[in-house]
Amino acid sequence: MKKSGAWLAVHALERLGVRFTFGIPGVHNTELYDELNNSKSITPILVTHEGCGSFMADAMSRLSDSVGTLAIVPAAGVALASSGIGEAFMGGIPMLIIAAAVRTDVKFRYQLHQMDQRKMIAPITKANFAVATHNELVPTLFEAYRIATSGEPGPVFVEIPVNILLFTGDVDAIPAWVPPAAPPMPPQAHIARAADLLLAAKRPGMFVGWGARNGATEAAAIAEFVQAPVSTTLQGLSAFSATHPLHTGFGFGPASVPASRNAFSDCDCLLAVGTRFAEIATGSFGVTVPENLIHVDINPQVFSANYPAKVAIEGDAKAVLAALLAELHSRSQPRAADAARQAKIAADKKAYREEWYAHDSKGRVNPARFFDALRARLPDDGVVVVDDGNHTYLTAELFAVHGTGTVAVPTDFNCMGYAVPAAVGAKLARPKSEVVAVVGDGAFMMTCMEIVTAALNRLGIVFYVFHDGELSQIAQAQEVTYNRTPCTAIGALNLEGVALATGAAYVLMENDAGAVPAVREAHEIAATGRPVIVDVAIDYSKKTAFTQGAVKTNFKRLSLSQKIRMAMRVIARKIGG
Repeated sequence: MKKSGAWLAVHALERLGVRFTFGIPGVHNTELYDELNNSKSITPILVTHEGCGSFMADAMSRLSDSVGTLAIVPAAGVALASSGIGEAFMGGIPMLIIAAAVRTDVKFRYQLHQMDQRKMIAPITKANFAVATHNELVPTLFEAYRIATSGEPGPVFVEIPVNILLFTGDVDAIPAWVPPAAPPMPPQAHIARAADLLLAAKRPGMFVGWGARNGATEAAAIAEFVQAPVSTTLQGLSAFSATHPLHTGFGFGPASVPASRNAFSDCDCLLAVGTRFAEIATGSFGVTVPENLIHVDINPQVFSANYPAKVAIEGDAKAVLAALLAELHSRSQPRAADAARQAKIAADKKAYREEWYAHDSKGRVNPARFFDALRARLPDDGVVVVDDGNHTYLTAELFAVHGTGTVAVPTDFNCMGYAVPAAVGAKLARPKSEVVAVVGDGAFMMTCMEIVTAALNRLGIVFYVFHDGELSQIAQAQEVTYNRTPCTAIGALNLEGVALATGAAYVLMENDAGAVPAVREAHEIAATGRPVIVDVAIDYSKKTAFTQGAVKTNFKRLSLSQKIRMAMRVIARKIGG
């Protein structure tokens, strides 16, 4: 049979359950977009910038069972999309990147967009392919999907020359899609050894990351069985519900909130699931991990990379936790609820919040009051998309996440500009859920015009913009180290003007008294299908526990001579102004 490459590509994506593609049509992929237009199950979303499209695809993968898919032009489109591709790569998020390529059936060199884009994209993808014939197109996309979704997920790049997309070619029988088999279970001996350590521990603890989100029920059952406090990574904020009495918060070392610091201070056995123990998750590697570390992850390369594991278990988190729970039940009765420990966690959480309430925000919006208002209004299944900046750690410490798998946040790649487009992807992924973005004004300026896409598609998203005119996370660190904040003032930003330009509504939140009514008004407007920008006059003057802890950890790591130099510079600038 004869089929065009564009038809074959869309056929394969339909079989893979792709619901949306994100990108911009160009001269090399117009045929692909024409076929996408014919599809009854795939909707192509026109974006304003390919980088924004890749953030949308990232959120689609995080928040749905459909893999986020890019349909982009070669060279420039691939380069612009690399921000979101890198975020997905370092976050373990599956993504399909379908890029057109120059003609391969002509002898000419220096064609438009002609470059080695596979070499450019290789460091931030799990694999990349170049389709050479019509016959191999569908099998290649199937293999790309298998790689993207198996093991530790990640982005996979597929290059299709324009001549294959545009023209028909001979194709053998088109293969059927066969879903990959579930990953194998680890040896039972490893499960048994993990159970030995947990049952022998006097003060066990659990540390859960994004990889554990599908095993939240099993994680809670294990925590209750051994009465272990549970903390989360930043990316894994929604891997364990804050409503659980054993939930302590984000992190567990010197850069964590008091409930976590205290609950894990004497931990003698740690069950870590779906985490790499990366820099942010560990407060710049400041945590103390007990000798009895049980590390569960789908990617064996993370074991003992930063902290030695006594027991390393490779496998799917949900399946491993279920097996471990069954093993515990076969060995022992659950421990009695530790009322004193749970009461201490609750008291520490309350005291930390009251510390924030007591902070004088000098007429601006106290972050704790803002998150109180948002939590009271947002349903448990509401989705929160967070950007990179000071607001990231305020969210992690002050917003109680109730529903599992409801938070999307850039972490190890840590790319600013994520939240606005990712919120669009989140709303497309979960159209029945309320979706909000929490974003600093610096990050907002990078991608705010993508709100046009939200308005065009009638996506009622609330964008809470923490507006202080500064790159505050960096400015706080500069102030401590240098007694000045060079190159962090971002100048005047008229958010009402941005709303007017993008088709969004505008709501002002000037102070604590205005928090509840502003949240109510914004969500009422969003319910009509119109995006809303909320201008939050946030007070950033109080530092988060993460910021304070990470600074101290890094300072302690310096040599004596480096500490003296830094201290003398700070003192000199304090005295000299």
